Amino acid sequence: MTAQSGKDLLLKIGDGGSPESFASVAGLRAKSITLNARTVDATNADSPGAWRELLSGAGMKSCAISGSGIFVDAAADETVRAAFFAQSADTWRIVVPDFGTIEGAFVVTSLEYSGRHDGEAAYALSLASAGALSFAAA
Repeated sequence: MTAQSGKDLLLKIGDGGSPESFASVAGLRAKSITLNARTVDATNADSPGAWRELLSGAGMKSCAISGSGIFVDAAADETVRAAFFAQSADTWRIVVPDFGTIEGAFVVTSLEYSGRHDGEAAYALSLASAGALSFAAA
């Protein structure tokens, strides 16, 4: 596999329609996805050699997404801002080139606006998964 362009990683938010239509969150320069799985320790006095044992399939899974960039699309900004203030669990689609697509409910947990006197207005956002996610390989 060859190196992939970071700009091809896309964050898209659904409109809640049926069928759902997705709009890219425009202007993002940096994006990251973190998939987590907490483990459940099942170690006990009878564990072989006193090695830790983990209970398979019992942990909690979560996904955190963050991004930052500049404003280039007022409609996308309004959609994300509305989702933050409503604290709604909207459907998001995350497209990772040559890997696949992650889709499911996310809540906007952080929305930050910034700007310098000699630069562009910028924003940063963080999402937390709010339910089961699906994955479709590319």
